[in-house]
Amino acid sequence: METILIISAETFTGKSAVCITIGQRLQRDGYRLGYMKPLCVRLRRAEHETFDEDAAFVKQVFELKEPQEQLTPLCLTPRLLEAMFRGDPQPDYVQLVQEAFQSVSQDKDMMLLEGPNDWSEGTVIGLPAPQVASLFNARLLIVSRFETMLEVDNILALRAAMADRDCLGVVINAVPRARLGLVQRLVRPFLEKQGLPVLAVIPKDPILYAVCVNELVEHLGAEVLCCADYGENLVESMMVGAMSVDSALSYFRRQPNKAVITGGDRVDIQLAALETSTTCLILTGSLRPNPLILTRSEELGVPILLVSTDTMTTVRQVEEIFGRARFRQTSKIARFETLLDSHFDWDRFYKSLDLPQQDEA
Repeated sequence: METILIISAETFTGKSAVCITIGQRLQRDGYRLGYMKPLCVRLRRAEHETFDEDAAFVKQVFELKEPQEQLTPLCLTPRLLEAMFRGDPQPDYVQLVQEAFQSVSQDKDMMLLEGPNDWSEGTVIGLPAPQVASLFNARLLIVSRFETMLEVDNILALRAAMADRDCLGVVINAVPRARLGLVQRLVRPFLEKQGLPVLAVIPKDPILYAVCVNELVEHLGAEVLCCADYGENLVESMMVGAMSVDSALSYFRRQPNKAVITGGDRVDIQLAALETSTTCLILTGSLRPNPLILTRSEELGVPILLVSTDTMTTVRQVEEIFGRARFRQTSKIARFETLLDSHFDWDRFYKSLDLPQQDEA
C-alpha cells in the first residue's frame, strides 16, 4: 500500500481540490482508496458535534464507509488546547491517530492523507506534518498557490522541513494567466534543478475561486428573501450599485455571474442588475425591496439577501470570503478535474508510484 501526504506551506492553496481529483482518478483506475485528515484545525459546529467540513465533503465524494471520527481522528479545538496548557491529563494523540489509520487503511491500495493548513500545525501535540509523514511512511505531494516568486521560498522551506521523506512533486496552483509564462520559463526549471518534480502548473480559474450564495448568506448573516433553492449558484465577482441609473446597465454588463450590493431603496439599480447576468442581490441597511423587485427576482431565480450593515461594510465582508471559498460544489469538482487532466503529468505521477494507469492495466 502507498500513502501520500498532501501538504502546503499556507492556507487556501487547493489541497482539498487536488486530493479529491487525484482520488477520483485513482478510484476510476480501479484502486481501493482510503482517506484521512489526521489533524483538523478549522472546524464547524452543528448541533452537538464538531467536524471538519472539507473532510466531510471528501467522505461524501469518495463514498467512504468509515465513520467521520476515524477519517478525522484529532480535532485541535480551543478546549483541547486549554486543557493541555493547564496540564490536564491527555490521551496519547500519536497512538490515537495511528489506530485510526490502521482501521481506515484496511484492504486499501492507496491512502491519501490531507495535511492541515500548513506543515507546522500540530507541533503543540507532537503531530506536525513531518511527524505524520514519518509515522505512516508517506510520500509527499506539495501544493502551492502562486502569487509572487517568493512562493518558491515557501516550497523550498517546506521541502527542507520534510527532508527525510520522498517527494512525488509539486503542484503550482492558481497561477494568474499573465504569469504562466514566467512560471513555466523560470520557476518550473528552478524547482526541477532542486530535485522537486513539478507535476502541474495550473492557471487561476474564476469558477474555482467563486463563492456560492449559501456561503455568502452564512458569512454575512443575511436573511434570504426569495429563491433560497438557488443557494448553490456560484458568484464569481462582486459589483457595487452606487452609480446613476443612466450608467448602471452598461456597468453591470461588464461582469457575469456577479453579486450586486446596493441599498434596499435603490429600485432602479436593482432592476438594472436583474437585466444582466446577476447571481444574487445583496440589499444593505435592512431596507426591504419593492414587491416589484421580489417578483422579478423570483421569475429569474435570483436570490435576494438582506443585511443590516451599510454598503461599504458589506463590501469589505464580501471581499473577505472571495478566494477563500471552499471546494464543495460539483461544478467546481468538474472544472478542477478538467484543469488537472490538462495540466497534470499523470504519467510521471503513476510511474513514480510504480502503478499502472487504467489504459495500461
